[in-house]
Amino acid sequence: MIETRLLRQFIAVAEELHFHKAAERLHMAQPPLSQAISRLEEKLGFSLFLRNTRGVRLTPAGTAFRDTAYRVLAELEQGIEYARNVSAGVSGKLTITAISIAYYDSLLNRLRRYRETYPNVQLTLREMPSATQAKALLAGEADIGFMRRLPLPVGTLESRLLLDEQIVMALPASHVKAQQGDVDLREFANEDFVFTPQALGGGYHAQLVALCESAGFYPRVVQEAAQIHTLLGLVACGFGVALVPASFARSTPRERVQFCAIRPIDEQSTPGIGLYMKWNAQNASPALANFIALFEDAKTR
Repeated sequence: MIETRLLRQFIAVAEELHFHKAAERLHMAQPPLSQAISRLEEKLGFSLFLRNTRGVRLTPAGTAFRDTAYRVLAELEQGIEYARNVSAGVSGKLTITAISIAYYDSLLNRLRRYRETYPNVQLTLREMPSATQAKALLAGEADIGFMRRLPLPVGTLESRLLLDEQIVMALPASHVKAQQGDVDLREFANEDFVFTPQALGGGYHAQLVALCESAGFYPRVVQEAAQIHTLLGLVACGFGVALVPASFARSTPRERVQFCAIRPIDEQSTPGIGLYMKWNAQNASPALANFIALFEDAKTR
């Protein structure tokens, strides 16, 4: 391995073609410089300079090595600058996992703001269920996740509630109650339901089941769908009714699916369903720290 100090000394001599001038430029005595160049030539196994009474000039091999030395030092400087930026969180990579977030304008706006603030951080967005996100965060395969509530605390995951939204009933447009502004959940005890699979998000699934149980029944699930937009498509086709977050109601055309608010049961307000930002507390990524700080700042505005 050749020290960068030797490369810089060689370049000084190669540019000055004079050992005394090169030594002055490097703020060192000439004899140690001459010895350093001799050591470099010995390491390389070929001569870099022709020395005679008329002066110093590069050998053909010395000319070729000068170009290599320029390139090596330039790449090293670029690497140091990139590493410095990674350390500051303004460069690097960030892998984001999320449930379907196309319906959440505020979240998308924050992602856009992060990208504008840190354009040199490479963002990778992977859509996946909440339970799978948690595994990816713990395994170090992702940096930040946007998900529903998990049924139990998971390992070293930190959590922030981004928003808490109401649960609404999604009905086929042909349903007898589709045109009502709000509905009594107890009246759906004998209806067919479309649910997301429990394995994909146990906390989310448990919240919806608990809401039905508070109305005195356990939902009769006849079909499952991993994605909300697929679930709503099944509702539109008459497979059953579904409980969904209100954000999807605001962003879904009403031609085939109608959304109704759920009336309080026994004067108890209908619980909301949260969207959470989660990350592994053991993840020391500076880019992640900046990402969290930006989201925290957005919450205070």
